[in-house]
Amino acid sequence: MVNLEWYRTFKSVYKNRNFSLAAKELFISQPAVSQQMSMLEAHVGYKLFNRKSKGVEPTEYAKLLNNLIIEALDRLENVENGFRTKAFNANRLITIGVSQHLFSSLGSSLISKFDYIDFSFHENQTLFELVNAKKLDFAIVTAKYDTFDTIQKKVGDIKQIIVGSTTVDGIRLKAKIKGNDFAATENWLNEQIWYSHDSGIPHVKLFWMYVFNKKRPSIIPNYIIPSEYEMLRILSKNTGVAIVWNCNAKSFLRDKKLQLLWDSKQMPNTEVYILSGKNDNFNTAFQEIESELKNILG
Repeated sequence: MVNLEWYRTFKSVYKNRNFSLAAKELFISQPAVSQQMSMLEAHVGYKLFNRKSKGVEPTEYAKLLNNLIIEALDRLENVENGFRTKAFNANRLITIGVSQHLFSSLGSSLISKFDYIDFSFHENQTLFELVNAKKLDFAIVTAKYDTFDTIQKKVGDIKQIIVGSTTVDGIRLKAKIKGNDFAATENWLNEQIWYSHDSGIPHVKLFWMYVFNKKRPSIIPNYIIPSEYEMLRILSKNTGVAIVWNCNAKSFLRDKKLQLLWDSKQMPNTEVYILSGKNDNFNTAFQEIESELKNILG
């Protein structure tokens, strides 16, 4: 019975015209290459290679045999390599970095896709540096990085919106917004109880700059909870308003635990990317993460 390894070795010898080079390529000894070729010749009944001073020369039958098997052998090797890569990515521990504020809505969805994940929480620049230094396999970021050693693909867009508890009178606010009365709108917002995940309120300042054309909002957060998702959960059980990523508020709005107060057209979208170092072993995992994030943000 023919051994598939004989054909694999034959392909390497035919390509390299040298038993030693074939041995190096296949990570086996030169005597093993010679033995396999002798066994294949015995099996097919024809001489395949003539020895020369430097290497070997394929016979006419070897040329015919190569034409007959090369396409099928290449196809089989591609299947084998794809299976190995998939198995490697499915069973190994991968490390993924993400902002703490985006973990619940984006990162946690990846748990069902992989057997082993080590998550870590950092902001964009630190995430990039860790991936670039090969200390993280993947990162979910909201900034564009263009380097030779990293791969980055856009997976969607997110946007900051204003949400409120169901106890807040959103009808009054929406009437002011519809009437383009931004002074009254700002006054109404200033009067509310505010929840934030950051005492420096950079997200609030950004909203005020784009929507009200002001650099310094006059609001002061009443409650600061250092995880946006947890902040939303607590807000849904109390009274107040907050500026948050729409992806984080999505489930709360769908379940009517919070209400959408304002999705301003002046507030731009922010692009979300999956970032990874260049490594062929990560191709399948990268594609799975990319696909999952696109489903969430699509």
